[in-house]
Amino acid sequence: MKRVKPKFWDYRDAAAGPHKQLFNFRRMWKLAICLTAGVTLVPLIFLAVVDYQVNKKSIESENLLRTARLVSNTQRTISSFLVERMAALDFIAIEKTFETLNDQETLEKLLANLKKSFGGFIDIGVIDPSGTQSAYAGPYQLVGKDYSRQVWYKEVLTGGVYLSEVFLGFRHVPHRIIAVQRDLPNGFSYVLRAALDTKKLDNLLFDLEIGRGGDAFMVDRQGILQTPSVSHGNVLEKIAFPVPEYASNTRVFYGVDSRGKQLIIGYRYITGTPFILIIVAQNRALMEPWYKIRLELITFLVVSIIVILSVVIGMVTYLINKIYVADQTRILTLHQVEYTNKMASIGRLAAGVAHEVNNPLAIINEKAGLIKDFITFKKEYKGDERLAALVNAILSSVKRAGTITKRLLSFSRNLEISIQMVNLKELIEEVLCFMVKEAEYRGITISINDPEGVPAIESDRIKLQEIFLNLFNNACSAMEDGGHLDIRVMPKNTDSVLVTVADDGCGIPKEDLERIFEPFFSTTIKKGGTGLGLSLTSNFVREIGGVLSVESDIDKGAIFSITLPYKIKKEEEEEAHASHTDR
Repeated sequence: MKRVKPKFWDYRDAAAGPHKQLFNFRRMWKLAICLTAGVTLVPLIFLAVVDYQVNKKSIESENLLRTARLVSNTQRTISSFLVERMAALDFIAIEKTFETLNDQETLEKLLANLKKSFGGFIDIGVIDPSGTQSAYAGPYQLVGKDYSRQVWYKEVLTGGVYLSEVFLGFRHVPHRIIAVQRDLPNGFSYVLRAALDTKKLDNLLFDLEIGRGGDAFMVDRQGILQTPSVSHGNVLEKIAFPVPEYASNTRVFYGVDSRGKQLIIGYRYITGTPFILIIVAQNRALMEPWYKIRLELITFLVVSIIVILSVVIGMVTYLINKIYVADQTRILTLHQVEYTNKMASIGRLAAGVAHEVNNPLAIINEKAGLIKDFITFKKEYKGDERLAALVNAILSSVKRAGTITKRLLSFSRNLEISIQMVNLKELIEEVLCFMVKEAEYRGITISINDPEGVPAIESDRIKLQEIFLNLFNNACSAMEDGGHLDIRVMPKNTDSVLVTVADDGCGIPKEDLERIFEPFFSTTIKKGGTGLGLSLTSNFVREIGGVLSVESDIDKGAIFSITLPYKIKKEEEEEAHASHTDR
């Protein structure tokens, strides 16, 4: 989470005042993502939903139309099959006389021609005016059978043409017949009857492309199956659902089977027959193309949302980070100006104090010198060693106070100086003189290792003072009483010198090493730290062309390394001048 979490995530500006919402970068981040993602994703999702519905309704409508077309086409095929055979039988009855049809050889030839030309015929027979089958050609022994009491026989006499439902009859085998009635010259009439092959129609329905789990069959007006059904049983069994209501055209509707699965049911009453063609398709099977389209649509939507959110989050995070960095830079600049003004005020105060102290010191030094002259040249005081010791103590204290005031004056005057030759050891000792008393009080030992041959460097003296003062203060803050501060100055190469400041304090956690030079980051805020010392120090080092790095282990202390060039570069000198001008 630390790697992913933006820099501004946990930032809280304690000094934001009444306008803290302007500096709540996490809130800005969330609001920007919500607005940008909303403006981008809402139209995309809306279009995806509309496209989803349009495609679904289009495919559902296409499935209904496809089923309706299949029912209509199949109905036409079945109707043509039956009409052709009825027309053929009617033609034979017109063409041949009753006597010719009763000839066995002629009848068998007619059956062979019908099978060859049309197909679908099983047998053919002639029924005389008494209702007895007088001639028959086919696989069954039906000559002499009396049909006068059969319902179908009475209907053919009444209507002239008859197409039966499937029944068992004298054969005890499911079959359907077509029959035509013709009048004789003597006023009586006979019937020419033929049995149709049921498998022919069965195969027509089995060969339909309905889809997985589909079913096609015919029933009569009472719901008795006229062809085998995959889901509803065999011929002459009753279907489980009600017979569809009569309609002169093809109808298609949705239904549900016994397992709760949605069905598309299409039916058509076949004109001139007692049959109803029913085609049942599994809606899920017909919707499989839609499921593939739906998967592609959802995949596209999900991928688009992921890509858009990734881009939005990335861009918003990048921009808010930029705003956060700019704000931190602004705040750091303001604090740096404040820090510089404070240092300038301290310098002016130090100069004033030094001048004010120097005046009485000069008088004390003069009077003490005069007393020493009296002791030296007047006989009555010449042997008074105690008085001489007191005078020497006064002069020594005056000298020590004078040294301190000179350092204060040097510090204050350096605020006005930019680039000059600097002896690093002398500068370090000058900075340490302000910390000697605290170090003595806490028992902290300070060592300076400065090998011979380290030349003076050309740099900004005031920035170096501030750099070392901050580093020494940090080192002392990190150490317990009785610690050790080790300062080393050594040549690094022909172009630069290395200064290390090492302490044996508490150390810095590894996770904080990358952030210690960030503005306002501090591990000692509860102890009075502001988090600006090392940030300003890093900026000062960079301004004079140096590099600041740190190494640390918990409970083993820290080592700050400063690499300084022997001669400041021209662009860095201009930056240093600009920095002093800003002050």
